[in-house]
Amino acid sequence: MALSKRITGLTGGGSDGWDVYYRAKEMIEAGEDVAMLTIGEHDVGTDSSILDAMDAATRAGHVGYSMFNGNLNLREAVARRVTERTGVKTTPDNVLVVPGGQAGLFAAHHAACDEGDRALYIDPFYATYPGTIRAVGARDVAVAARPERMFQPDPTDIAAAAEGAKSLLINTPNNPTGAVYGRETLEGIAEVCREHDMWLISDEVYDTQLWVGDHVSPRMLDGMAERTLVIGSLSKSHAMTGSRIGWVVGPEEAISHMGNLSTHTTYGVAGFVQEAACYALGKGADFEEEVAAPFRRRRDLVLGLLEGQDVVRPIPAQGAMFVMLDVRATGLSGEVFAETLLDRRKVAVMPGESFGQAAAGHVRVALTVPDDRLSEALARLVEMAAELAGVAA
Repeated sequence: MALSKRITGLTGGGSDGWDVYYRAKEMIEAGEDVAMLTIGEHDVGTDSSILDAMDAATRAGHVGYSMFNGNLNLREAVARRVTERTGVKTTPDNVLVVPGGQAGLFAAHHAACDEGDRALYIDPFYATYPGTIRAVGARDVAVAARPERMFQPDPTDIAAAAEGAKSLLINTPNNPTGAVYGRETLEGIAEVCREHDMWLISDEVYDTQLWVGDHVSPRMLDGMAERTLVIGSLSKSHAMTGSRIGWVVGPEEAISHMGNLSTHTTYGVAGFVQEAACYALGKGADFEEEVAAPFRRRRDLVLGLLEGQDVVRPIPAQGAMFVMLDVRATGLSGEVFAETLLDRRKVAVMPGESFGQAAAGHVRVALTVPDDRLSEALARLVEMAAELAGVAA
């Protein structure tokens, strides 16, 4: 039996970009000591008090069907958080609870795009972006953010691709580059969206991991609240990746229709997870800073370790739990460098090409292992890069 073109075409007919990760996992399972600097998974688990709240909610009976669009108490908590952080009035009717940010991306593109519509996104991109767009039947169109601009997208480039497009997906703070889009960049993007009548889908799951500058949600900008769908999640801010709990914030009509989509797809999010999410949000900004603190420290650690040499050039991450490294001085692509690093030094990093062609010749390092382990892995990476480039480390 033939499978649908939509399901078989999610990865564009090629690799899903995770080859190094899969191979590193196999090596670890075979007993090899590999420094895993690949995925954005916290090296500490979910806080025990949140787990206690989840357990208590389970035992209190929150195990049946929940509201398909999210329970009111959680939507109220998210609405308060968004209002406080952005200054934009947000009510529970502006909030859809979803099983993680990925489900939010899927729902938002369903709301914005019809079959065959052009949907823009910025390259470099998180690995699921093009597949998410293809999954709703839209045509994915990448717009490059260039390394010479520190991966800040150029609104002029977006405008050149915007004719006939229905949506634009952005991510700030950015995975994989660590770039935080400045207000000027976002004002330019907003102008393009208004002029071309596009939806702006803003992935803001790293909004609590900010090291330089300010986080500006485009929903704050003039005329953008009615055309912006914001993706949020507790995965990164509260180390709750496996709980699969997030939200979409947007105009009431769009959120209402996406609630209908939830009825026909996820059928809601487990009630005990929603109760734990309410508790987690109630822990406040100080707790979120505590979760973020190791990544701020490790970002500074990596930048310090790379001083005094110019073979491996870091993109000075402004946010998120990654640092992007330019390894073009070695003469290798990011993909070949990552494969070689895994083979020769037992360090696993993600090739820049896993996130699009704009980051070719780069690798992404996840700041998700203890400081000493990270320092040792970086030393091995720099040593190999220097050998390849024919210079002293």
